[in-house]
Amino acid sequence: MGVRIYNKTTPGRRNASVNDYAELTDKRRRPKKSLTQPLVKKGGRNNQGKTTTRFRGGGHKRLYRLIDFKRSKDGIEGTIEAIEYDPNRNVFIALVEYADGEFRYILAPNGMKAGDKVMSGKGVEPKVGNAMSFRDMPVGMDVHNIEMSAGQGGKLVRSAGGAARFVAREGDWATIVLPSGEMRQVRVECRATIGQLGNLDHKNISLGKAGRKRHLGRRPHNRGTSMNPVAHPMGGGEGRSGGGRHPCSPTGKLAKGGRTRKPRNRSNRRILRRRKSVRYGQVSMPRRK
Repeated sequence: MGVRIYNKTTPGRRNASVNDYAELTDKRRRPKKSLTQPLVKKGGRNNQGKTTTRFRGGGHKRLYRLIDFKRSKDGIEGTIEAIEYDPNRNVFIALVEYADGEFRYILAPNGMKAGDKVMSGKGVEPKVGNAMSFRDMPVGMDVHNIEMSAGQGGKLVRSAGGAARFVAREGDWATIVLPSGEMRQVRVECRATIGQLGNLDHKNISLGKAGRKRHLGRRPHNRGTSMNPVAHPMGGGEGRSGGGRHPCSPTGKLAKGGRTRKPRNRSNRRILRRRKSVRYGQVSMPRRK
């Protein structure tokens, strides 16, 4: 695991770096065909053809890997066949062959390699790669792929290097601290996978040139102040301007300091400590409820 620096032979290579993919079992290995499906690109548009996410489009063609976020195959031991690259996420994935012959993909924790054994369900050993409910898990473990509702499948902490800390269990609720610093409660019936996710050096990779960004499906991002007034509230003016107002979206919605969660979301009541929010370049403590 590490980052490989290019020789400075061209301007694009000068600041570029890539993952050395040392964690992968075989860099040329093809994905399991039965666990893939076509991925149709939307270009940031909805079913009406309207752009809902700007600056999306193009990119390399991908196959989507079906990931087992539920880890519902209880009591059957699985063997890690290979650690593979997944173009749809920044963390590596592991191909698991279970004792009954079924194959599944799971998110690969840090340190996992081919030949390791994994299990899920009640009464399994609390080791890296095993999945269990918070009711059966020892307090103090690092976890990932956390469910918010029992049986729904993991929703929290699924990116490279991610890990949450299981800090307390009281009655029907388990308390976890997320990587953002947010402390929240989930039901003890919810499942999580033990360990920190792999590919820790993903955050240290520098793309180095615009072409690599286009390969990822990201188009050029132009500022609102560089547009005309008809296209953006911050556009217009003679020469370069500061926009004349607080940063906002093309529809006028404030871009900084605003609350992004629905105020009537039912899961809000289970947040014990909110993450720190950045407001106009300064870190401001969240307001108390």
